[in-house]
Amino acid sequence: MSELIPETMAIHKPKTNLLKIINNKSFNDKVLYETQSAFHNIKIIENEIGRFLHYSDTYQAGLINTNYYQGNLPYINYFLIPYLINPNIEKILLIGLGSGKIVNDIEVLFKKLKKIDVVDLEENITDIAQNYFGFKPSNKFNFILQDGLTYLFNNKTKYDLIIVDVANNEGIDTRFLSPEYFTSIKKSLKKSGIFVSNMCASPDFEHPKNYFMKQIFPIYNEFFRYNHLFKGNYSDEVYYKAFFNIDERVIDITNVIIISTDNYKTINTTQNLINDIAKLNINIENYLKDLYQSVI
Repeated sequence: MSELIPETMAIHKPKTNLLKIINNKSFNDKVLYETQSAFHNIKIIENEIGRFLHYSDTYQAGLINTNYYQGNLPYINYFLIPYLINPNIEKILLIGLGSGKIVNDIEVLFKKLKKIDVVDLEENITDIAQNYFGFKPSNKFNFILQDGLTYLFNNKTKYDLIIVDVANNEGIDTRFLSPEYFTSIKKSLKKSGIFVSNMCASPDFEHPKNYFMKQIFPIYNEFFRYNHLFKGNYSDEVYYKAFFNIDERVIDITNVIIISTDNYKTINTTQNLINDIAKLNINIENYLKDLYQSVI
């Protein structure tokens, strides 16, 4: 297995004064739980910012609880944008459970949802999500203990929506960029299906050395007719403000969310749909502003 390391995709160096703030920042971490699985050293950390799931000392998921922001790690909120594309989704596949909050948000939002299959290779992740993050599994929730790629390669179910969240501080498994992977995604989607993935890149998309735009995004354009690309500006704004009280991005890497379809050219922003998401305490309009129009 090889990994694409986020730092190698950076183009611009961070400002020295801001980087110093981050490097000197310390948190009053309290370890609530720790275990060693077959894949990770797992910790649940609580501090003045919130409660977080750590794999090998990197944030994998968590809930922020500050005066400035309360909720999921903010980039995860982009995963609710498919509701503005098709609010009548019935079957969802999610690769990676995390804190489980996104599952509960999805179950509230999609009124016609019949099933949400969640694939994760950590056997104790559902217990962690319930015990430390308030996750409440419903009768629509189906947990599958398996490697995400193994499941996709063997899957026979057709989904309305597939969400894959595999990018983290350690890197992106390059198997999630292979033609076999994208073929399995297409095979697992209905013709009207929506695919959401979390990648990372320098937000300077116009730069000739932007690795994501030159090497990764063309793969999405090869397999899907429409690719709605979100830079992650707002989620970075929330992250840096909540964690470091900084009003700008420091590291030249951002979460990039790609929403891919063969059927939906536009995103519906009617007020009733926006208001439905607002009931989850999420102003989705802030996230929609990050749509990179020129590549659609």
